[in-house]
Amino acid sequence: MSIYLTQKMPTIICRLASICGQLLLLLALLCQLPAHAAIENAASISAALSGDSVEALDEDNAEPAPATSDSVAEMPEIIEPSSEPDPPPIISGESTNNAQIETTPTPQKDNDIRQRITGIFSEIDGLQAVNVSVTQGVVTLTGETPNEKKAQQAINLTNRLTDVVTVEDRINRTLDVQDNVTTVYQGLKAQVTNLVKALPLLLVGIVLFALVTWFGSWLSNRKNMWQRLTPNPFVAELLAQTIKVIFIIFGLILALSLIGAETVLGTLLGGAGVIGIAVGFAVKDTIENYIASLMLSIRQPFRARDHIVINGQEGIVVRLTSRATILMTLDGNQLRIPNAEVFKGTILNYTKNPERRFTFELGVDANDDPLAAIKVGLDAIHQLAFVLDEPKAIAVITNVGDSNIILEFQIWVDQSETDFSKARSIAIRETKHALENEGFSLPEPIYRLRFNHKLEQAFEQMPQNNTTSGATLTTTVPSATSSNQVPSSTDDKDKEQAKARAKTILQGRSASDVLDARPDDKLMEKVEQEIAENSDETDLLNNNSPQE
Repeated sequence: MSIYLTQKMPTIICRLASICGQLLLLLALLCQLPAHAAIENAASISAALSGDSVEALDEDNAEPAPATSDSVAEMPEIIEPSSEPDPPPIISGESTNNAQIETTPTPQKDNDIRQRITGIFSEIDGLQAVNVSVTQGVVTLTGETPNEKKAQQAINLTNRLTDVVTVEDRINRTLDVQDNVTTVYQGLKAQVTNLVKALPLLLVGIVLFALVTWFGSWLSNRKNMWQRLTPNPFVAELLAQTIKVIFIIFGLILALSLIGAETVLGTLLGGAGVIGIAVGFAVKDTIENYIASLMLSIRQPFRARDHIVINGQEGIVVRLTSRATILMTLDGNQLRIPNAEVFKGTILNYTKNPERRFTFELGVDANDDPLAAIKVGLDAIHQLAFVLDEPKAIAVITNVGDSNIILEFQIWVDQSETDFSKARSIAIRETKHALENEGFSLPEPIYRLRFNHKLEQAFEQMPQNNTTSGATLTTTVPSATSSNQVPSSTDDKDKEQAKARAKTILQGRSASDVLDARPDDKLMEKVEQEIAENSDETDLLNNNSPQE
């Protein structure tokens, strides 16, 4: 029994498939589907199942299931396939109509399509010479057009008809000079005519744009108003320029809306966006510098006349512009540093805290007491008028060398009233003289020379005075001396002469200038002249703005 079911299983499956196909056909008819869709579905199902169904019926000698009258009526048309299927239509045009194709075209529809297309072409310049022929819904366009644009227009218009299956393009592009020039001339003539008609409206739009733009410019020039809104001059200028740009764009929108050209505005804004991105990458450094100027104007890290150091560049601040920070160097030269470097750089402001410390080192003999030397040096330093009592001047031992002890003196001055370099120079001089006057020596490097033993004996045996050929040789055998040996009389005499000479020179008429530690006014006068000069660039430094 199982073997019999196995052999009959294909037959049963084919019969069930045939019954399902007929049921689907009945459901399609009952649901009132489009006739051509139902026929096409039934034909595809019947074609797929016809071979197997007939073979199954022959094996079982059974009768097929009864069909309805509608299905029988349609069956001859469905199940009679042609021996050779029709080849697919050849499409010559670039575009086709994607609508569903009817199963039973009629000559009447072809005639209607041809008349409709011919009527449309007769009303369009350049398409009157196009001939139309329609067969089975396939439209063939022949004839002539002056250029490719007109040919594509004919094809596109033809494809818009619902009953067109496809369009075959056989149009000849003549590219005739007269026809093309005439078309362009007529188009330009029409545009000029429309422009002349629109001149009054265009003039009204221009006047409206000019009025709105003028009002925006007038409003942005009210500097006092913007400065009252924000104390920062750079932010005030930025707000004024922003308001001006907003009014320009608003006036442009009003003018284009008045003449009905809103699409132009969209095109302009789109193009401006693309150009803005390209320009942004091209001027990246400039934009970075501009943003740095904005941040510096808000933070105000320094003021005018401040003595600062920016990344090793030292000078006195003259002004801060939207592009650079201008300094007056201590040499009297103008220095411009881009604000991007200033914003990212290290800023040392000497003026922020007027109290400033300088240091210097002096070495005393290794056998001297360093604390006593420190006391002598500090006593001399405290007698200087520019040295501050608070913070207090101190001295420390920094190093013990081969032949001396290094002392470091740390002294505070008010740099707003004292020239830093002059004060350090005078302090070093006074400390050195004080140590020497108290008997402390400032030794130079000492070198010890060693001779072999025989040479030393030879020097000892040599006579004190040896005269040869009228020359006199005097040899003195060096004796051992201590490192704190008292200076010879020759050295003392040289020092006394040097002190006397210095005293005579320093009593001259201009000696007070050498010993004066006050800052030079010439540099500050030059800075004031630079600040007072009128500049096209706005100074972003403002004493009313908060400083970080």
